[in-house]
Amino acid sequence: MALDQVTMGSRMQTEGYKLTRPRRAVLQVLADSGEHLSPAEVYARGKAIYPRLGLVTVYRTLEILADLGLVKRVHLDDGCHTYAASAVGHNHHMVCTLCGAVVNFEGGEDLSALVRRLTEHTGYRINDHWLELFGTCPACQTTRSERQG
Repeated sequence: MALDQVTMGSRMQTEGYKLTRPRRAVLQVLADSGEHLSPAEVYARGKAIYPRLGLVTVYRTLEILADLGLVKRVHLDDGCHTYAASAVGHNHHMVCTLCGAVVNFEGGEDLSALVRRLTEHTGYRINDHWLELFGTCPACQTTRSERQG
């Protein structure tokens, strides 16, 4: 379950950030979307909520939210990012290299043994991770085989 606008706003204020109207618009977009959005998509949807929203404010707010762990940043194959309100618990992503679709998946418990082995082998104290798998989504596979067939 993703974090809601009130929870994200409260956390920002607790950390000393002002909860301005533009930032509230960004929070509302993220909380209401339930999907991964590019900064441009957050900006377009946010302008419908608060017409004076600036693109720089969107980028800055997304960075603050990512630093606070309130949104998940997904690194796309083309070097761009998308963002979504963090889900409760740990999640990982599959990213389509053709259309950019992002799907969350569970399975962090399977990684705990790997993390333990890496900690023992390297001496690192691992405190966080993200996992993104890249491939072709079912819709793009269908479209691709229709073009080839």
